[in-house]
This record gives sequence, C-alpha cells and structure tokens, in this order.
Amino acid sequence: MGIFFSKQNRNCGIRPDRNGTWKCKYWRQCSQGFHSHLSSHFQNVRFYRKLSYDEGLLISVENRSMTTLTVENYLKTTLLTGLKTGSDWVTTGQLATAMSVAPGTVTAMLKTLSETGHADYRPYEGVRLTETGRQIALRILRRHRLIELFLVKTLDLNWDEVHAEAENMEHAVSDRLVDRIDEFLGHPVADPHGDPIPSADGAMRGNSELAIPLDTIESGATIRIVRVTEQGSDFLRFLGDSGFSLLKECRVIFNSPEAGIVTTVIDGREVTLGHPAARHVLVERVGDQ
Repeated sequence: MGIFFSKQNRNCGIRPDRNGTWKCKYWRQCSQGFHSHLSSHFQNVRFYRKLSYDEGLLISVENRSMTTLTVENYLKTTLLTGLKTGSDWVTTGQLATAMSVAPGTVTAMLKTLSETGHADYRPYEGVRLTETGRQIALRILRRHRLIELFLVKTLDLNWDEVHAEAENMEHAVSDRLVDRIDEFLGHPVADPHGDPIPSADGAMRGNSELAIPLDTIESGATIRIVRVTEQGSDFLRFLGDSGFSLLKECRVIFNSPEAGIVTTVIDGREVTLGHPAARHVLVERVGDQ
C-alpha cells in the first residue's frame, strides 16, 4: 500500500482518495518536520521513497488495516461517548466537545471514517461505529485502562497521574504486551478509576449496575466507592487528598438536596462535596448504621 503525501493543499490532514490512495495535505507546512508528521499519522512505517518535490513522497506501510493515532482517538472517543449517553449514535457536537476541537474538524474526520468503513456517518444526525470501528475502539480502550492500572500497581503512580501517560502509550504498545500485562495483573475487572476493562474479545468485565451516585445516598448509609466518572487530574487529586479511593468504605452523615451538599466520614475525617461533584462518585451500599 502506498501513501502519497501531497503538497497541493495547505491544510494538514490525511484521507484516502477515490482510488484508495492515502493523501496527506501539505505535510511540508508541518513545523515538526517530515518524520514527526508521518509518525503522527501512521505506525509501523517500514520505509519511504521520495519521488520528487513536485510529486511529494510515497510511503510504504505494513498493511491496509493499519489505523492512525488520530483515527484511533476518534474511534475511542466515539465509543466512550456512546457508552456514557447510552446511545449507539453520537452527534458531531458531542465529539467536538469531548475532543476539544471545532465541529468542522470532526465532520471532516467522520466522513473519512465512513469512507474507510470504521463508522456510519449521517450529516446533521451523527455517527455510529461499525463492527470494525468498534473492535478497534475497544482494543485501544483495553490498552488504555490496563496501562493505567499497571502504572498504579507497579510504579505506584497516583490515579490522577496515569491518564496522560496511558494516552501516550496506548498507541505504541502491542496487543501481545497488553495481554501479558492483563495476565500479570490477574485479569482485573476495572482500572484505577473503576472503569470496566474490556477483555481480549471485547466484552466488558465487571458489573456496575449496582453503582449509584453519591449525591443520591441518604444520611446514615455506609457505602463503598466503586467508580469515579469525572477524571480530570485536579478533581481526582482533590478526592485523593480528601481520603477517597477505589473500594474505600465510608459513611454518609448528611445529605441535603436543598443545600446541594453531602457529607461523608472517611477514616474519621468529615469530607463535604457539592452535589455536582458527588454525582461523579459512584458507590455501592454496604449497610446502614
């Protein structure tokens, strides 16, 4: 398979033309240089051959099934957004918000994903992953969550530190290495934040149906923290500093819908959260006291 890097367009992006030839728009404008630009699009590049400055560069890569880092991120984000909303269809606006990019950028990528068979795209309606796209997204999600847990368990990183590291590593590790990490960790059901880890066949492990938001728990209940859905580093750091951690048990001593706050006792320390924050902490009931 050849990938032709054209200099006919000043916008950096990559997509196949009608003949199946991959074209990257105006790579010479990339400030990172050719090799960095190329690696941002493709993994496992074997060699390249320069045709001419007018023609661009012809790149030979391993196979047609190879996906780019950008494609993998779009597929994973589409999957996660769909899981969060409970819908197979995800809107352009939802993806733009999740990825912090312009809606026009998302639309262009969704058209590419549709052309390559990774997703079904309908203008003004949104996108739905095909089985091919879903399997790739699950594979990347499996890598990400296993890497996060590996970093916590073996390198003693905090749960607020591992997301960014896993984002960088998930596109580089092999499935064989991920399978070995999975085996080493004992085939865990959840990552450090309580998110379920997909198995090698794509099935989600664990059962979080009993988990409910902390802001809905009545005073006097004893609970166990099983998942945190807001995973910004600042929020996770605040929770960690306050004594919250996965599988930690605590007791709710005050919950006021009118005031919009819930107070828990963790290791003898009272911690108060506003309901918007508590809504992101999912718990299971242990018993009432």
